[in-house]
Amino acid sequence: MAVPATKPLASLPRLTCVNDHADRRAHVRAMATNQPTDRTRRSLLRSVAAPGAALPRPAVTADGPRRGMAIDLARCTGCEACAITCAQENGTDPAAPRMVVAIHEIERDGGPRIALLPRLCQHCAEAPCITACPVGASRRRRDGIVQVDAAICIGCGDCVRACPYAARALDPRSGIADACDFCAHRVDAGLLPACVEVCPGGALVFGNLNDPVSAANRLLAARPAQVLRPEANTAPLVFYVGLGTEG
Repeated sequence: MAVPATKPLASLPRLTCVNDHADRRAHVRAMATNQPTDRTRRSLLRSVAAPGAALPRPAVTADGPRRGMAIDLARCTGCEACAITCAQENGTDPAAPRMVVAIHEIERDGGPRIALLPRLCQHCAEAPCITACPVGASRRRRDGIVQVDAAICIGCGDCVRACPYAARALDPRSGIADACDFCAHRVDAGLLPACVEVCPGGALVFGNLNDPVSAANRLLAARPAQVLRPEANTAPLVFYVGLGTEG
């Protein structure tokens, strides 16, 4: 049973992207001190509003589980419980978070509107970080989760620069590349990722994309969804429901 195709993106609002790791770190520091940044006036969604063909979701296959996430933006309140819990669960440095809730401004209905966007590794089926890594430290598991092997990573930063979603960073303590891995240690123990477990609004829905009746697939079948930066052709396994229809 194939997962239905996503809706074309021609109707989404025009947005301007910031794909800069220094700005990303500044935003995280500002969140910790309650200081505003330019990120409230700029989006991280380059070309998401560009007209184009419908974006196919990964087809259901018989090759074991395929982990993915559907994010219901209508349920996100911006509480940042996901980002805080992620940092606690994985012991990440504040300057190199695995997850952020970006605040951005869109033009809709003749005026500016504030929108919230949880951002994390997109776990791409065609991941540029894997291709860019010169030593094979960036890897994709059989279930689709993309990980960094810290024992192999040399900290060159090639994968960080290759990611079109600014979802990777070098940990300033170790110099090793780091990114969300869907809390693989929890998934392997039969648990949900920490961010999903703690989200009070149920905005983050994790599941097996090869299971047509998984929670993630049920949400994706019920409502239109988009991926970030479709022009990058990376086939992300993170889908956004309600992108461009906030409010």
